[in-house]
Amino acid sequence: MPVTPMDCILFDLDNTLYAPEQELFTLIDQRINSYMVEVVGISREVVDDVRRSYWQRYGVTMRGLMRHHGIDPEDYLAYVHDVDVAGRLRPDPELRRALETLPLRRVVFTNSSSDHSRRVLSALGLGDTFEEIFDIRVAGYLPKPCPEPYRAVLSRLGVPAQRCIMVEDSPGNLKTAKELGMGTILVGACDRPPFVDVTVPSAVHVPQALDYWTGSKNFY
Repeated sequence: MPVTPMDCILFDLDNTLYAPEQELFTLIDQRINSYMVEVVGISREVVDDVRRSYWQRYGVTMRGLMRHHGIDPEDYLAYVHDVDVAGRLRPDPELRRALETLPLRRVVFTNSSSDHSRRVLSALGLGDTFEEIFDIRVAGYLPKPCPEPYRAVLSRLGVPAQRCIMVEDSPGNLKTAKELGMGTILVGACDRPPFVDVTVPSAVHVPQALDYWTGSKNFY
């Protein structure tokens, strides 16, 4: 395959830069349900069904709550991300070394808030490792996999999609990235959908995955 020069690599945050087994996102899940019951007033008996419906229709629960219940997105983001990050995550020097070897601009692109992202990066010892954080606000609270936030990020970076790589634990989010022309790396999965270029067991293996774009066959 021809060598394709890349300029930027975009990392998802939760369950991508740390393993799902850390169960930090479990705490966020619990806070989302609590918000829906305690703040919005949705019955506990149906909250899981309502949340599943909103996630399937809108990409994130928050969009459904905004549309159907008129919630304040900033209030929601502050509430659901009020979790004990430092209690679940520890510094990851191996990941830090791996990221620092990447010969590309590094940014975080997440459906969470920038405040939550900074807490996660600090707990992992990665606070100064990324150029910028693009959060759910980048396109008026539209989430991945909607194409609008991807386009907003690319515009802010000033780089065409064809010169960017997206690193994600969500295949659906990578599908949009590929449709826009990005390279795609799926973290933590064994199966490789057709729109995924490379799969890796964890983010620490991303530097080896770059071999895919330099013409080497030694990729995952």
